[in-house]
Amino acid sequence: MSLLLNVNGKSLSVDADPDTPLLWVLRDHLHLTGTKYGCGRGICGACTVHLDGEPVRSCQTRVAEVGHHEVTTIEGLVTTTGKRVQQAWIDEQVPQCGYCQSGQIMEAAGLLTKHPNPTPQQIDEVMSSLLCRCGCYQALRHAIERAAAGGAR
Repeated sequence: MSLLLNVNGKSLSVDADPDTPLLWVLRDHLHLTGTKYGCGRGICGACTVHLDGEPVRSCQTRVAEVGHHEVTTIEGLVTTTGKRVQQAWIDEQVPQCGYCQSGQIMEAAGLLTKHPNPTPQQIDEVMSSLLCRCGCYQALRHAIERAAAGGAR
């Protein structure tokens, strides 16, 4: 079935079963491989993308649910907040293996959009829903704090 999606500011047509998880449409049909498969159950957060600016787990979102909503992947995260988060990740040298980082960045950008100056408790509350096998949690928090401060820390 042909579906029309709005991904990273572009209107794209994909031929996919409506029950297919958005993750697989992004990766296999649109070749946007920055969004990662982690657990397939929405627990780890590696597959996090934005749907109308809100972080969602793409492995748990059926492509039929997307409709005309705006999907933003790590490849399309070009907002000022998104760029600040990405630069803070580099400055704080957050990634070790890097596998979960696109999901972490997408979640952090969503957090900073809602709470431009989050408290440590807000950071922990939001980011604790994602898993990092390398244990980069302190570096993640420092990067979010740096991004919230406009890049200075």
